[in-house]
Amino acid sequence: MNTELLEALNILEQEKNISKDTLLEAIEQSLIQACKNHFGKADNVKVNINPQTCDFGVYAEKTVVEEVLDPVLEISLANAKMIDSKYEVGDVVNVEIKSKEFGRIATQNAKNVILQKIREEERKVLYNEYFEKEKDVITGIVQRNLGKNISVNLGRVDAMLNESEQVKTEHFRPTERIKVYVLEVKDTPKGPKIQVSRTHPELVKRLFESEVTEVRDGIVEIKSIAREAGSRTKIAVWSNDPDVDPVGACVGMNGARVNAIVEELRGEKIDIINWDENPAFLIENALSPAKVISVMADPDEKTAQVIVPDYQLSLAIGKEGQNARLAARLTGYKIDIKSETQAREAGIFDDIEEYDDEYEDDEFAAEDGEQEYEEYDEENEGADAQMHGVPGDEE
Repeated sequence: MNTELLEALNILEQEKNISKDTLLEAIEQSLIQACKNHFGKADNVKVNINPQTCDFGVYAEKTVVEEVLDPVLEISLANAKMIDSKYEVGDVVNVEIKSKEFGRIATQNAKNVILQKIREEERKVLYNEYFEKEKDVITGIVQRNLGKNISVNLGRVDAMLNESEQVKTEHFRPTERIKVYVLEVKDTPKGPKIQVSRTHPELVKRLFESEVTEVRDGIVEIKSIAREAGSRTKIAVWSNDPDVDPVGACVGMNGARVNAIVEELRGEKIDIINWDENPAFLIENALSPAKVISVMADPDEKTAQVIVPDYQLSLAIGKEGQNARLAARLTGYKIDIKSETQAREAGIFDDIEEYDDEYEDDEFAAEDGEQEYEEYDEENEGADAQMHGVPGDEE
């Protein structure tokens, strides 16, 4: 038994996750290469390796001839009969080759073949390991800044967080642990090249899958996501179980679940709304927390006309148009928002009955409405959620 070789192969298999069969194949190729370097050719060389004991033998298949013209491929009848008296002219004899007799150059080349194979297999193992994590979230440790890019260690390899995939409001320190979304894993001669992101909408989805059991189990589905990284995200959720409230499941007890995600996203606000197959209801939910008087949606043109109370117009549009913009991305509809007054002036509101007096007497009405909403948002920033989700943008 070749004990030293067996132990070396076992250690490599454990540490680098390279199979013993692959390593034995590399040794076989290296021995054939060494024979080629030593004798000038190796077409007739065979290597036998016992995978259990790691004992190996190198043999050259030589044809028995009366007169030897090529000693690498042929053997004389006299020499053949010294091995076995039964051999005759034309027979093929397996002649053992002593690998210890190889020259220094041949031995060095054989060593290089083995090392190259180990490097290739190690690279392949790493690539396969991280390719399985593509389109998923993984925890990494911030290493260093490379210009405007950031190197993130993912365990066995480093990934690159490019400037375009960074949230502008986020700043990381070396050794800080962060969660990143694996965009792409490429196989290169220097090892797997991994691109990660902190801005991708799927990052939020994966975080909900890890934090919310119902989402992970498929009871609650995230139907759509619209995100402006670092500022606000809107997600539409749907429950396959009538007894499970999808919004409540995502928010958690006292906002515990959504709070954990908000903390990971460094304070990014998250609106959670109910998905609805009816586009009008979906658009109304998407514009939450703004109150909506009417929604006229055209499924064919993917457009919608939304009318809101005058004092809710700025809230529906949101700061710098963010609320309306995210609602449009979430629903896939081009949304035109008008106030009640604008709708009446344009003749849109003529066929719509006078809406209920509750809007006139509502606690949000008049000048105090948006101030009350601002106070509510400050107290519950990023955490609380009602049936239509966490509060939206204030004016």
